[in-house]
Amino acid sequence: MTSEMGVIALGAMAAGFVQGLSGFGFGMVAMSIWVWSLDPHLAAVLTVAGSLAGQVLAALTLPRRWNWAMLLPLLGGAALGVPLGVRVLPMLDVHWFKLAFGAFLLVTCPLMLLAPRLPRVQGGWRGDALAGMAGGVMGGLGGFTGVIPTLWCTLRGLEKETQRALIQNFNLATLIATMVAYLASGAVQPAMAPALGLVGVSLCVPVLLGARWYARLSQQAFRQVVLGLLTASGGVVFVSGLVALLRS
Repeated sequence: MTSEMGVIALGAMAAGFVQGLSGFGFGMVAMSIWVWSLDPHLAAVLTVAGSLAGQVLAALTLPRRWNWAMLLPLLGGAALGVPLGVRVLPMLDVHWFKLAFGAFLLVTCPLMLLAPRLPRVQGGWRGDALAGMAGGVMGGLGGFTGVIPTLWCTLRGLEKETQRALIQNFNLATLIATMVAYLASGAVQPAMAPALGLVGVSLCVPVLLGARWYARLSQQAFRQVVLGLLTASGGVVFVSGLVALLRS
């Protein structure tokens, strides 16, 4: 196995465990490892494919609660956001965008984590749709579909089973749409097949292990895990943007 394939396998295993534990976060963890050595285009495709594979596996192993009142507006917003993100990607200075978005998460999520009790946001279908659209745009820009919707669900104070099921269903649908968009745009190339296969094989066991750990988490512990991962996600997005700017 080449060093690049070893890095790909390591990233997929670590990201798979986090996704199984929290219901999201594959892209954040995988990118924190892949950003240093993989081509950004390949890393983006592997992130979307690995996130999608992990969500499919989780769908087969964990029971889900269907909250259609929130899920449908989220998905409606994502249906607009995914093609917008894919279309804007070639025209946007993605590196500066990542710096700004990463800084936002690095400031807001630790504050929420340190707060003893978060005020609940009432939201409504408009807020759900906007959160879904933001998630779709982030998916089109690089596979980070679950970050904004997860933050939104945390602010709404959803219990962990409801939040996990909602984010998993949202991610599954938006990642399918993102992968279809990638395929239609020619972003997925035949030469990527070995790397894509390695990601799929590497994440299977870690996803199942993460799902077993999830069952042991209390509501408070789950909130801490989610906000901690969102903070780390902000750090990864910020660093990846900074590294790309320094290399350019």
